Amino acid sequence: MTAELVRGQNHPLPQTRLEIRVSAGTPVVAGATLGDDRGTVGGAERIAHPGSPQLPGLDVSRQAAADHRLAVDLEALPEDVHRVTVLLALPAVDGAATRFGAVPAPFVAVTGLDGEEIATFTLTGLDAESAVSALELYRRQDAWKVRAVGQGYAGGLADLLADQGVSDAAALAGSIQETVTRGLARSVAPPPPRTPDGDRVRHPAGPADPLPPTPPPAPEPPEPLTDPAATAGHRAAQPPTAPRPDGSGSATGGPIDYAHPRRQHAAPPPPPPAAAPAQPGQAAQPVAGDATGWSMDERLYNQIWGMFEDLARAVAAYRSAVDFAESRMDQELDRALADPRNRIGGAGDRAREQARAKRDELASRAREALDRDLAQLAAEAAVVEPALPAAYAGWANPVWHAHRVPMEIPMALRIGDLHLPERTDLRIPLLVRLPLERGIWVDSGRTASEAAVATDTGRLRRAAVDTAVALAARLLAVYPPGEFAVHVIDPAGSAAGPLAPLVEAGVLAGPPAAGAQGVASVLAHLTRRVDLVQMAVRAGAADSLPPDLDTGEQLLVVNDFPHGFDDRAVTQLRYLADEGPSVGVHLMMVADREEASAYGPVLDPLWRSLLRITPVADSHLADPWVGHAWTYEPLTVPPGSRVLEQVLAAVAAARRAAGR
Repeated sequence: MTAELVRGQNHPLPQTRLEIRVSAGTPVVAGATLGDDRGTVGGAERIAHPGSPQLPGLDVSRQAAADHRLAVDLEALPEDVHRVTVLLALPAVDGAATRFGAVPAPFVAVTGLDGEEIATFTLTGLDAESAVSALELYRRQDAWKVRAVGQGYAGGLADLLADQGVSDAAALAGSIQETVTRGLARSVAPPPPRTPDGDRVRHPAGPADPLPPTPPPAPEPPEPLTDPAATAGHRAAQPPTAPRPDGSGSATGGPIDYAHPRRQHAAPPPPPPAAAPAQPGQAAQPVAGDATGWSMDERLYNQIWGMFEDLARAVAAYRSAVDFAESRMDQELDRALADPRNRIGGAGDRAREQARAKRDELASRAREALDRDLAQLAAEAAVVEPALPAAYAGWANPVWHAHRVPMEIPMALRIGDLHLPERTDLRIPLLVRLPLERGIWVDSGRTASEAAVATDTGRLRRAAVDTAVALAARLLAVYPPGEFAVHVIDPAGSAAGPLAPLVEAGVLAGPPAAGAQGVASVLAHLTRRVDLVQMAVRAGAADSLPPDLDTGEQLLVVNDFPHGFDDRAVTQLRYLADEGPSVGVHLMMVADREEASAYGPVLDPLWRSLLRITPVADSHLADPWVGHAWTYEPLTVPPGSRVLEQVLAAVAAARRAAGR
């Protein structure tokens, strides 16, 4: 029976091989310290954290995440360790919560390797604290117990470590946070919440297998994307993109409606009923749009994120089971060979064979369970992909050939695909919400990934610009006429070839800016727009904006940065990256980050504010929920296809028809 602990309460541990599972609802840093009988931690070598995740008998997560699975083998701990303290801390990242009182209460569970809970603890009552000692496993008279601690520290991780006797705690805390910051800068957006009933609507699964244990469902993020009531005021202080379809707003004068036109104020209708299973115990046939939402687009959006979450959890469970099988084999071999009698004759060989056989059996059962989950997800993907609207579809989808520029902004845009090595052909669309809340960095450097190293420099730079052009075209195609403008800075004119489709279609706001004067002119224009709209919003005087001001969303594509940029231009670029998204100005950089690093730490905030993608497939995107490194696959136009030119021609025609 599970013990639900309160602060200060303890409970005996019936076994020594454990998992500690953390569900926080927002990315947190998880670690653990090894202390002596007085709870004192000797130094950094006794602390497991994302920068140093493994110690004897202890394995913690390698990055900040909303869900964590910490492995503990109490028998493998050093003999002088009497206390294992599990600590949680909020990452010190711009825009992240800085106190536990502003996020859902973290939930911690101590489980056996079979997934059965031994004790749980919900960390309530926290407020200004940004780090907390969640619980501790401690030894008393050769028996281990767990105690719920819940001791918070307003001074953060540095104060927590100092309280445990760690020397130079501030420097160590800073290095841990720096490691976490680098990981989160690569992270994809977390998936949306599950349904009000607490789970995503899924088709019935097959019989459960006892191994591997399934991770617990993630709690809802603080601002559910599928709860229209909670998001009715989302980005309420932003400028409009264009007049509303009903004519209630104006782009050139008069009152402007700042509300997102797709937001609703009541609960969404339930998803369509799933098909019944063909036979008892078998999964039902997948259905496109099998999720809650107001429209089919919203249902498909939620279904795609649900598939992402299901794949992440299935693979996490499989990897955990395989790791356990390997660990169990190592422990059994160590115990067997520790007996001198097993070192002679065939006893040692038999022990090895038995340990490996058990390892293979556990790994095989885990793989069978994973294969069942992957087969169901592959069947669902095969049904969902053909049903996607243009904004969610790849370039090879026939929906693009019949695409017409819409009258409303879609919920999201597909910018690539994600997959894991367990099954590389199972691709999950990577969707970003619209309007964009984060700029994009297309890394053209050869050091960006292993695939980039093997690619010729010229081809890689061309592929990076092609990726940016394709993304700009997709954004232009899914926005109503005149509601999205694209500016291009190409200081040396090196991207003239890849930019030709945009230039020839006449869909750019102006010719690509070249030279120092062109760079300064475009940056000054967009900086002025940001300043004017921010002042109008703060003063509540949106109708006083100049009549020549384009209130539509703006995208600035910068090629070959930092060539052509002086210190003033770099400062303006940082300003646009920081302040632009809130007022409809977005940034897309195409450059080698290694070359740009010559500007030093002044550009570090710029790196962190942009979503980094690559023009070739690369496993660099981090998952803040389970901790996977996802392989990002850019969207490419099929060889010989004219779909890009057709789409841009449709955009130009729609603009002419609208008189823009």
